[in-house]
Amino acid sequence: MIEPLPVVLIPGLLDSARLYAPQIPSLWQRGAVMVADHTRDDSMAAIAARVLANAPQTFALAGLSMGGYIAFEIVRQAPRRVAKLALLDTSARADTSEQSDARRAQIALAAQGGFAEVLQAALPRLLQRARREDAALRHLLEQMAQEVGVAAFIRQQTANIARCDSRATLGDIRCPTLVLVGEDDELTPPERAAEMADAIAGACLVTVKQCGHMSTLEQPEEVTRALLEWLRA
Repeated sequence: MIEPLPVVLIPGLLDSARLYAPQIPSLWQRGAVMVADHTRDDSMAAIAARVLANAPQTFALAGLSMGGYIAFEIVRQAPRRVAKLALLDTSARADTSEQSDARRAQIALAAQGGFAEVLQAALPRLLQRARREDAALRHLLEQMAQEVGVAAFIRQQTANIARCDSRATLGDIRCPTLVLVGEDDELTPPERAAEMADAIAGACLVTVKQCGHMSTLEQPEEVTRALLEWLRA
């Protein structure tokens, strides 16, 4: 009998385990599920090393947004341990100088007591336009941000600013890979997903309709279906 493959899920910036709450029950039927802690370190290398230290020896790895940036670093550090890879609403590119400057401004504002302002300014671009006034969804994003907290947010943004460009190593990825993106994702748009899928041999590209950046929450059934297909591949 083939042993089930454990799944490691990495949340995005200011996201907690709630990001994957709609998917976990279905994924659990395929094998043990672990949601990684990405809040305690301020570099991609250190975050990835901590995840690997706590992960099963071999596992399927999925990350959304910042979780995808971390996933690239995990694959670089331990390619043989990652049996399958899912990249959700993310990009292989490093920050532009403008993006890094925006993150530094957010860090400064959060450190000065403006954490709520940071979140409220970010919320609109996280969601598809039709969902931006969805009170339950907005509350969930705010709840996750509070669970992460200011200090961890600053560490996460510090890691994001310093992350490397992963495009040069996409061709080294050899495991079955899913690249998924919301068709209306403004932060990591579909062309970034296509760029990754084109560079990873055999990658499966899935574009989710009527969906923004927070695909696991905006279109949970579609994302769960894609992840289950990925695990079966």
